Amino acid sequence: MSTTRPNVVFIVADQHNAKVLGHAGHPDVKTPHLDRLAGEGVRFDTAICQNPICTPSRVSFLSGQYCHNHGYYGLSGPNPRGLPNILGHFREHGYTTAALGKIHCPEYWIEDQADEFHETCNCSIGGRSPQYTAFLQERGMDEHEDHLVMRDLGPRGGQSMEGRVSRLSFEQSQEGWIAARSVQFMGAAAERGQPFFAHVSFPRPHQCTAPSEPFWAMYQDRDLWLPPNADYDMESAGKAPHLRATAANWRKAGWALLEPKTFEAARRRKLHGYLGAVSQVDHAVGQILEFLASSGLDRNTVVVYTSDHGDYACEHGIMEKAPGICSDAITRVPLIIRVGGSDIRGHRVAEPVELVDLAPTFCALADLPLLETTDGRDLSGQLRGDAGDGDRPGVTEGVWSKSIRQGNWRLVRYPADVFAGEHPGGFGELYDLASDPWEKRNLYFDPVSQPLVRRLESRLMDWLIQTTRPRTVLADMPNVGPQFIHRYKHTVLQDGKIGRRQIDPVLGRMGNYI
Repeated sequence: MSTTRPNVVFIVADQHNAKVLGHAGHPDVKTPHLDRLAGEGVRFDTAICQNPICTPSRVSFLSGQYCHNHGYYGLSGPNPRGLPNILGHFREHGYTTAALGKIHCPEYWIEDQADEFHETCNCSIGGRSPQYTAFLQERGMDEHEDHLVMRDLGPRGGQSMEGRVSRLSFEQSQEGWIAARSVQFMGAAAERGQPFFAHVSFPRPHQCTAPSEPFWAMYQDRDLWLPPNADYDMESAGKAPHLRATAANWRKAGWALLEPKTFEAARRRKLHGYLGAVSQVDHAVGQILEFLASSGLDRNTVVVYTSDHGDYACEHGIMEKAPGICSDAITRVPLIIRVGGSDIRGHRVAEPVELVDLAPTFCALADLPLLETTDGRDLSGQLRGDAGDGDRPGVTEGVWSKSIRQGNWRLVRYPADVFAGEHPGGFGELYDLASDPWEKRNLYFDPVSQPLVRRLESRLMDWLIQTTRPRTVLADMPNVGPQFIHRYKHTVLQDGKIGRRQIDPVLGRMGNYI
């Protein structure tokens, strides 16, 4: 089989704050391999995730659909019958596919489309990979695996925010095992002469924040930098009620399990562990990049690095990711794409893009038919240095909340019922990220900002109307290919719906009913 088609290595970290990267200007974190990848490819400075928690975000970037279309807002869940994903699409076109690491998707949705599947976090149907479990047991280290549970801290050690060094070596950690297994998969595919799509999903820097050595020691005995919004008067800043309540709860320091148990000491331990976990992920990425270079596969491989959502990393005095819709720290994520053989190096894209764009971009780069059920846009032009759409909105969705990023402005819209007790007239958030990048001043109620608030709310409504996928419309939808099916006088896509690409052509002649 021809190997001229490009391979794809789609790397996802869990809960990586976009500011916590060396090339993003963070003063402490060490990310040499990701910095090099950014220097060799294209860095998207305003990449927006579609949901602030794991499963919904992953369903979005693996399907290319917005949350209000695929319907997932919680963790795990039933199989989304009929909804294609990018692994299955590539496999249908001759690729061998793998999903390795923390997959955390609805039941059997990815498992059934991956030639090789290993869930290392017990976050998919069937639990943790038996191969990874056996690997740890052979070394007598299974009881010390501490990504989700620090067993030595007792019942409260589950997903602890505490920071301490792991008892596992890097090679025994999930990051080390996933990187090694990914290299095995890619090497075997190359030997067969078969193009591959590898979805490599690292669990860290998501808590527990227990990195292996030498990554813990990298930040030992250092006066770690705290973000400028770590401590400020959130009430006078006009912050959301649930954000203020969450920050106040963290400051009680009841979550601290190690000594000293003060808030200040505990948050610095958490930050210490978080930075170490980011460096651990960076090292695993470096191992994959080294294999691609030493094997010569890098010249014909697309490498992508991103995260499902961000982390507060001590911003706003919060240790985790909730409530995520409130903050750029959660809704904006790292995104780096390196196309093997491209002359575009070190390019930066300022215009907003979204993680739903990855599916159509992968198809374009591999010269595959578009996955018609996707809502995203092809970014391959921007990977060649073309300008993006500066007016484009980037939207993150909660069930009853939406965050829209347009240019330097970010607005959060809540229905009036959400905070009816504290704000009976309604509540929202508006931030000027050009002058207030750390979001310390909510301008939503500022009289001068009201025209902008109305404009962004109107843009959000237009976005919601134009991106929603109906099941039927009163118009003829021609069957234009194998991704379409005909059901009782209606032509629809595989998920039983139709999208904007099918609706746009009939607006002129059927506009009264659309």
